[in-house]
Amino acid sequence: MTEQQLPAWADPSVSPARLDAQGVSRRGLLRRAGLFGAAFALGSAATPALASPRGGFGGEDPRLAYLVGDHHVHSVYSHDAKYTFSQQARAAAKYGLDWMVFNEHSNFGHASYGAKLEHAEILKARAENPRQLIFQGLEWYIPAAEHCTVFAAPGPHETDLLTRFELAYDGKLLGYTEGSADAADTARNEAHAVKAVKWLAEQRRSGYVDDVLVLANHPLRLGIDSPHEMRNWRDAAPEIMVGMEGAPGAQGAAIPGRRGSTSIRGEYENKPTAQSWAGYPADAFLTYGGFDWATATVGGLWDSMLAEGRLFTITTNSDNHRTVFDTWKNGDWPAGQNFDNTGKLPDPVNTDTPQPGSDFWPGEFSRTHVGVTRYGYRAVMAGLRAGRVWLDHGHLLDGLDVRLKRDCDAGRGVTLGGRLRVREGERITLYVTVTSASRANGEGIVPELAHVDVIRGAVRGPVTDRDTWRAPDTRVVQTRDVSGRKGTYTLRVPLTAGDESFYVRLRGSDGNRHGAGYLGAAVDPNGPVPHEPGNGDPWADTWFYSNPIFVHVAGG
Repeated sequence: MTEQQLPAWADPSVSPARLDAQGVSRRGLLRRAGLFGAAFALGSAATPALASPRGGFGGEDPRLAYLVGDHHVHSVYSHDAKYTFSQQARAAAKYGLDWMVFNEHSNFGHASYGAKLEHAEILKARAENPRQLIFQGLEWYIPAAEHCTVFAAPGPHETDLLTRFELAYDGKLLGYTEGSADAADTARNEAHAVKAVKWLAEQRRSGYVDDVLVLANHPLRLGIDSPHEMRNWRDAAPEIMVGMEGAPGAQGAAIPGRRGSTSIRGEYENKPTAQSWAGYPADAFLTYGGFDWATATVGGLWDSMLAEGRLFTITTNSDNHRTVFDTWKNGDWPAGQNFDNTGKLPDPVNTDTPQPGSDFWPGEFSRTHVGVTRYGYRAVMAGLRAGRVWLDHGHLLDGLDVRLKRDCDAGRGVTLGGRLRVREGERITLYVTVTSASRANGEGIVPELAHVDVIRGAVRGPVTDRDTWRAPDTRVVQTRDVSGRKGTYTLRVPLTAGDESFYVRLRGSDGNRHGAGYLGAAVDPNGPVPHEPGNGDPWADTWFYSNPIFVHVAGG
């Protein structure tokens, strides 16, 4: 049975909140359409491309429904986590997740024992939770760099793919961790990371697995993911290495009074070391409104990659290991057992006393929304690859739809991750449909969006210096005050195509905390800023980000 086309009700302007107001939930509609069930979810037919390139001007992307997920969740099959699959799946269901990835840390115990045991539990979890798409993944220690989420579409080889990859390409297992500029092994290690991405691409091309994706995790936490490495991974197989965490997990790390006076959201509490890329300023090791400096800096690293005209998708997630205010602790090891000889931690036990933690449950605070035309595993992966993604913290919005089209066209135009072809000087309009939050979030707050920022940058093609982290022609070009607006409404933002290609992306917040962006007020007058160490209440500083839409100007 194949993944099925979404029915006509899946209009992008219809949010879960509006559907609930009509007495029909999004999940209820999906059930009625016959889109749930293990047999359907594991269908063998490949998901068609979400958009076909057009030779003419304009463009029209299909209608979308958005599935909410988290690609970075840990369980007892990671050496430093503590929850069972069932605990994580129940929490994800409570907070409205449609899909999630268990990406356990690589480890010899995991490769030898845990991965196969984990797969058996994932099959059970899929059967018990047919309304959730549950992926098996791996948190890859990138040779010479940080971590990545690697995950495959369900199939007969998903576990074998991950295990073979773990043993052949994991930097920690191989001892390929050195990444400092002058070290003898750095070039070999960086090259091995590129080989790893290419190997995954070959497994997809050969049909060994239906699909596989890689996303860089917490890229600036340690400053060891250099700009040239990120470009090298992307260019090795852009259909596989599709993006990075725009915001890390561990968003509860700086709740006042919890972890100490030096705590920072995301556990971004590090200083430059010999392993860090020397071109990053010390401020790059902080989060800004909970977002990684690479994403939060308008005109910064993410924009410098987009300015090449290459899509690089951003996401957010929980990175859940230990939930804030939780009362569970790891169980005790039986005599003679450890992680290396079992690949699994003992199941946790409840203490009735709050335990240390920095994380939120999957979907509780951080959400990645993926636009799909079909319900299923490969549809989510196709949406991530296509960049049809927006993300929010604190359940800031119920819904977001973005369309860009020429004023002379009557169709739907193109959406996030898409490309619009226009003539020089042509008038185009950006349509931003927002559905405000309609219910309290996990903190008991009904969040309110205060502003929407439109960010525009010139597309100049491949850079000469692959360690460039600035996009000097990217800036906030318009801010719309939406304070007090409720329900579903559409902002119309007129744009004009100049003589060169460009991209636009969106950002917005609750307006509680902002200031001049890292590259100055002329670039970003009201951007996210770092919080005081130890005083980073995440619920009081929430943002949304969208992926870009590219505009190709004929002749530009």
